[in-house]
Amino acid sequence: DVQLVESGGGSVQAGGSLRLSCLVSGDTVYMGWFRQVPGKEREGVAAIGLGGGTTRYADSVKDRFTISQDNAKNTLYLQMNSLKPEDTATYYCAADWGSWQGRNDAARRGVGYWGQGTQVTVS
Repeated sequence: DVQLVESGGGSVQAGGSLRLSCLVSGDTVYMGWFRQVPGKEREGVAAIGLGGGTTRYADSVKDRFTISQDNAKNTLYLQMNSLKPEDTATYYCAADWGSWQGRNDAARRGVGYWGQGTQVTVS
């Protein structure tokens, strides 16, 4: 079974940075980060393939966010720079939900493995 535990959320001023961490137990093929604002659907913002060779980003975070993983520590990261108020959301670590293209639909249907979320507030 796969378990995901996020940490690193918090409050930051616009233009600042935060790094989210996700401790992973169990075997996964690919992983990513999603975010959700109350009243809106969960959206995928970044993904990384097995071994870290392939990364994907939503247009809204490209060139500001970086996804990475440390296999020795069983940890997935999301480095978030140049944060904007519109980045405010609950961020979820996820694994093995399906394709990058179908990520938001998978999130809607609850496919894959999901953490409990960590709040990020940008003011």
